[in-house]
Amino acid sequence: KTELLSNRRTRTIVKPRQVAMYLSKVMTPRSLPEIGRRFGGRDHTTVLHAVRKIEDLSGGDNTLAQELELLRRLINDQA
Repeated sequence: KTELLSNRRTRTIVKPRQVAMYLSKVMTPRSLPEIGRRFGGRDHTTVLHAVRKIEDLSGGDNTLAQELELLRRLINDQA
């Protein structure tokens, strides 16, 4: 959790952070600014970029699309 909220920009942190922002947007009624604040004070445009990036990547990557669906199911099962 701490690394996802950090300012680090390494590849091992950036993609999971983008996935978390994407899931936050598609699974909650939270606004982009609200999500950004919860991810360490990031700007809403950073969240928008993350959402669009994951949408684009998952459109051409079946493995990523399946992983996103699995994460959605796991999160919904916890709720």
